[in-house]
Amino acid sequence: MNPSPSSPAHSSDVDQQALDWFARRQRAFTAAEEAAFHAWLQANPAHRAALARWHDDWRQLDELPADGVAQLRRQLAADLAAEQRSSAPASRGRRDWLAGLAAMAPRAALATVALSAAGGGFLAWNRWQHQPLYAGNFRTQRGQQQDVTLPDGSVLRLDTDTRIAVALYRERREVRLLGGQAVFHVQGDRARPFEVLAGAVRVTVVGTRFSVRHTPDIPGADEIRVQVEEGRVRVTGGAGSPVMELGAGQRIAADADGQLGLIGRVAEAGIAPWRDGRITFDNTPLAQVLAEFGRYGSTGLQVRDAEVAALRVTGTFDPQRLENFRRVLPRVLPVALRRDGAVTEIVASEK
Repeated sequence: MNPSPSSPAHSSDVDQQALDWFARRQRAFTAAEEAAFHAWLQANPAHRAALARWHDDWRQLDELPADGVAQLRRQLAADLAAEQRSSAPASRGRRDWLAGLAAMAPRAALATVALSAAGGGFLAWNRWQHQPLYAGNFRTQRGQQQDVTLPDGSVLRLDTDTRIAVALYRERREVRLLGGQAVFHVQGDRARPFEVLAGAVRVTVVGTRFSVRHTPDIPGADEIRVQVEEGRVRVTGGAGSPVMELGAGQRIAADADGQLGLIGRVAEAGIAPWRDGRITFDNTPLAQVLAEFGRYGSTGLQVRDAEVAALRVTGTFDPQRLENFRRVLPRVLPVALRRDGAVTEIVASEK
């Protein structure tokens, strides 16, 4: 096949020509071939676009799983066999072309034969592979919790003010935690790893129970936290951060850029005390405490003094019984509550 600048510009013809040039450019060009190639590129803007699509498909081939590679190998072998059974001159030329592809690197041969030998098989197969079998978006309101059971049997417990996007593919399962926190009880499936994406952090498991927190909207509490209750998880952070493996009873946190800290132990309260209507603070700045209460509903509390906002709180509280927190606060911190209409300001107590 020798495409020329005068070839029709129909989409299928252009794609076929681009495929041929893509295959031939895997080896060194003669001066005449180089000139013909550039003439073809300049003859029609669609030529350059078609070639660019082939380069994109080439890059995607790196992600092709073993069954996809095997499928294309079978198609290539079948196509070559069909050509060998034909004696027509055109078939002999095509057979030589396909044989040349087979002599190339395995993935290159598969990539270049995809449209021609498989009749668009790779592109169709690739689109099919990347279509989710199931997709869903879930969101809880302030003060609400929700259990979500996925088609694979995994159960997700969403805390208040939490947003997730779920996509289950043929070869993997993916949940994007857009904000909030959730506990994941993952149904084991070694053929389809389960991944949770939270900011710059990726958590990969097969079957286990763990929690992930990602609250980028809370100042000072924008770290991503992963805590494991059962099984093992692999945590991948941002660029330059090592991959960490956590077992039962372990936790880790990453900053907003995905840089992972040290592995620690899960607190006695467990990976998600909020499941039992409790939130626990450990030497947490008062401003963050108020922001956390605010995830469950309006508090009517505010703090303006920076020194007061920085005071540390330790304790366990029921976010639905804020009056208990109001009553205890002046006893554990040097503060007073000053009512101003519908708002109560937390101020430094008078000495």
